[in-house]
This record gives sequence, structure tokens and C-alpha cells, in this order.
Amino acid sequence: MKKVFTAGLIAGLVLFVLSYGGLYLSVRFFPSLFIEYNSPLFNSDGSRDLLFYLHPFIFSFALSWFWARFRKLLKGPLLLRGIEFGLIYAFTALLPVMWITFSSLDVAIGTVSSWLLYGLLQAIFAGIVFAKINP
Repeated sequence: MKKVFTAGLIAGLVLFVLSYGGLYLSVRFFPSLFIEYNSPLFNSDGSRDLLFYLHPFIFSFALSWFWARFRKLLKGPLLLRGIEFGLIYAFTALLPVMWITFSSLDVAIGTVSSWLLYGLLQAIFAGIVFAKINP
């Protein structure tokens, strides 16, 4: 359990830095994608900002447990295992969630696609961290 926690914490830190940097770069280079966030659908009063900034850690702890259970099924070099891990997560969890989100909420396909890509990249980076720390 200690390895799961340690790997989750380290991956959470890595994802936090990458997520924050990615958000900054995305807003800077793709501002039109973020205009939709001015919609009343999104909470922008700042009351839940802490939850947003904690999400890489929550995500990493969940993925760390998943990695500990299924890492033996992933073969090959570190990068390949990270990519495969991210794709498994994306196809089994993200794609269905993004499908239902797009079909039930008034959000643009570009926004939902960016969420899918964001989650995939987070899972790949977490998988690479886990493959390094807890092979």
C-alpha cells in the first residue's frame, strides 16, 4: 500500500505541474476554446477552485491503485507501458464519460474533445511515472 500511496503522490505532483502549465499554455494559445467556460454551466465564482487544483492528486491515487492491480499485464519499455496504460484508461473510462457528457450537456464537441485529450495525456504521464517507480 505504501508504494501505491508514494507513486500516487509523486504522479500527483507531476500531473499538477503539467496540468497547471498546460492550462496556462492552452489559454494563451487557444483562447477561443475557453470562451465556453464563461457559460453559466461552469462555476466561476472561485468557491471550488481548491477541488480543481486537487484533481491531479485524486486522479493519481486512483490510477496508482489501478496500476498496482494491472501492471503485470503491461509489457515492454517504460514509455510503451505508459502509453498503453493511458489508452486503456481513456477507452474504458474517459470515452464513455465524455460521450454521455456531450450527449447530455450543452458543451461544444471541441471542449469535450479537449477534455478527452487532457485526460488521456494525464493517464499516459501517470503511467510513465508508475512504470518508473513501481514496475
